[in-house]
Amino acid sequence: MSLTLENSPSVAAISKRERARELMRTLGMLPVLLLLLIGFALMTDSSMTWQNLSIITQQASVNVVLAAGMTFVILTAGIDLSVGAILAASAVVALQVSLSPQFGMLGIVAGVGFGLLLGLVNGGLIAFMRLPPFIVTLGALTAMRGLARLLADDKTVFNPDLPFAFIGNDSLLGVPWLVIIAIAVIVISWFILRRTVMGVQIYSVGGNPEAARLSGIKVWKVLLFVYALSGALAGLGAVMSASRLFAANGLQLGQSYELDAIAAVILGGTSFTGGVGTIGGTLIGALIIAVLTNGLVLLGVSDIWQYIIKGIVIIGAVALDRYRQSGART
Repeated sequence: MSLTLENSPSVAAISKRERARELMRTLGMLPVLLLLLIGFALMTDSSMTWQNLSIITQQASVNVVLAAGMTFVILTAGIDLSVGAILAASAVVALQVSLSPQFGMLGIVAGVGFGLLLGLVNGGLIAFMRLPPFIVTLGALTAMRGLARLLADDKTVFNPDLPFAFIGNDSLLGVPWLVIIAIAVIVISWFILRRTVMGVQIYSVGGNPEAARLSGIKVWKVLLFVYALSGALAGLGAVMSASRLFAANGLQLGQSYELDAIAAVILGGTSFTGGVGTIGGTLIGALIIAVLTNGLVLLGVSDIWQYIIKGIVIIGAVALDRYRQSGART
């Protein structure tokens, strides 16, 4: 009896901690997003207007699409540092094809297809040659940035009569096309991860690739799929960016986009070690980045300090990931 009484407080404390951790895992970074919205609303008058909220969602759209692809990659314990460069190269291709009088709309297919091709190159090197994802995509970041500049002849490609400009500038029933595309990507990604065999295999490979291989999963197939998907979504992001700007170049477009995408994924609860994460969390992470950027602009913070603050957010996201992992092990 005395043993039970002595142990009961510690059992209750452990149970309370477990409930707190479960609540944190369920809510994720949603409270942080709400706090940011409230904080900027108190500091600026225009933060919570419908016009500004529309701007935030449109600004977040491209990052949502890139971060969705990055989620698949990081779930396999990989990384794709080349998505910004793939976006730039794909945007240049999309603009060049759009200049054709008869086949201008094929620029959409060309942009997404070129991104898919570059993603397959990354996936092939990682899946078949067993090269580290960090090294492959770091090299691809530089090489594909150079390729983008080469394809554009180191100039900016313009098309004032861009046939798919409606994607970046028009809306459907009051909802911007950019937002519709981002929502569609999130829904499809959720379906793949939660309702398909490939989704189960992605989590398995990220959790333990050797055990996945021994259970009959073709790990190379999974890796090829996630990097190809990441490339294709970077190509889709390229079409979205080009449609908004009517232009593309290899030097500036897509710079640091990979950092925003990675930050969104990790803030959303996906673990760098693989096997843990949700696409819904990634959406919240991307919105946090967009709200933070928009709020800093409204407050008149210089772009120099914006970069510093974003860097701190990324480091904080990794620290948070470590805390989640240590909490899961205790």
